[in-house]
Amino acid sequence: MSTGRGVALVAAARARGVNVTCETCPHYLVLTDEDAEKIGALAKCAPPLRPRGDLESLWERVSGGDVAFVASDHSPSPPETKVGDDFFGIWGGILGCRSLLNVMLDEGHHERGLPLARVADLVSGNVAARFGLAEKGRVEVGADADLALVELDTGFVLGEDDLFYRYKSSPFVGRRFRGRVVRTVVRGRTVFCDGEIFSRPVGRLLRPRKTVEPNS
Repeated sequence: MSTGRGVALVAAARARGVNVTCETCPHYLVLTDEDAEKIGALAKCAPPLRPRGDLESLWERVSGGDVAFVASDHSPSPPETKVGDDFFGIWGGILGCRSLLNVMLDEGHHERGLPLARVADLVSGNVAARFGLAEKGRVEVGADADLALVELDTGFVLGEDDLFYRYKSSPFVGRRFRGRVVRTVVRGRTVFCDGEIFSRPVGRLLRPRKTVEPNS
């Protein structure tokens, strides 16, 4: 969802007993249609970036608990698909998986006062609950040791060298964030630390199991 009005329709359906949840993406929470004009093709996505009023109404719904997830919606488009004279023909999609947690810590926690527990639910806990991944989304005995260690008050400017995916471009490059991830642990193994990758890929496909509605 890219607007508060869209989330409101989902919330109304839930109130009627429909088993439905919704998500939004970090770019809809910090970028507007004016940013799209400034940034250009890197900020083209579907739905498109919205006016400031829609961004604010979306935040109201996030803060109010009507949005279950915030997901990166990473679209790894080759650079050549993001150029051309025909803007309608340019590939639409945001390369944003690197910046999901940074947006939620900086804009969500620092700027808008979203509790850290709520941030964790939006990016992890609610997802695990919805898709029945009992070993994920929680820090306790019996769960996978999937952890992101963060220096909450450390600021940095995102550069292209900070991007570890194949195509090093993002509408967030050049943006200053507060909240730097210093270490990432996957099932107890450190895979990233102090700006360097420390492990071969250890991710694995997780299929939905028994699903439940998250407590959002």
